[in-house]
Amino acid sequence: MQTIKVMLVDDHPMVQDGLVACLSYYEDIEIVGRCNDGPEALNKAKECLPDVILMDISMPSMNGLDATEVLIESLKTTKVLIFSMHENAEFVKTAVQAGASGYILKDTNSEEVYQAIKAVANGKSHFSSSIAKVLLEKPIEQTNDRLTTREQMILSYIAKGQSSKEIAKSLDISFRTVEAHRRNIKSKLQIESLAELVRYAVNQGLVAN
Repeated sequence: MQTIKVMLVDDHPMVQDGLVACLSYYEDIEIVGRCNDGPEALNKAKECLPDVILMDISMPSMNGLDATEVLIESLKTTKVLIFSMHENAEFVKTAVQAGASGYILKDTNSEEVYQAIKAVANGKSHFSSSIAKVLLEKPIEQTNDRLTTREQMILSYIAKGQSSKEIAKSLDISFRTVEAHRRNIKSKLQIESLAELVRYAVNQGLVAN
């Protein structure tokens, strides 16, 4: 029996305790980390390399959707399963676009949480029935003109005058990844010059004027 390494990210200790209690029943689940917010999750995930991250959305410092986007890019083999009380279509849409493999609600029973973890660990997706209904009623349209959280972050560094090499070092990603983001940003914004990129970043509040 292959063990699935799971990390919990939620700012409510009681929710974490409840998840630990219900998941401890399953012999193929190992809780390898517990975090209270996005920034802590980014650091912890690099240490424990979980197979699945059970991620809340509403948290201080960095919300779960932004954290998901960064984690999916940084840890190629880790899957994120959103665990939230929000059924809002916009949350669901943003979670999927950020790279989440599934979305379940906090009133989900322990057996479904377990099955959802197993599904995403095996490269599949899993959505609570009400969430699946939301997706059917409001299908997700993949738009190319919206900068992702990671792209906004990189654009802010570009606007501050940092080179791709410096950005790669600051964000602990490869030079090639930064260059790919640069191309995507220019393509989405239809902007080529550095001056125009800086102007856009200032107008969007990504850097101080």
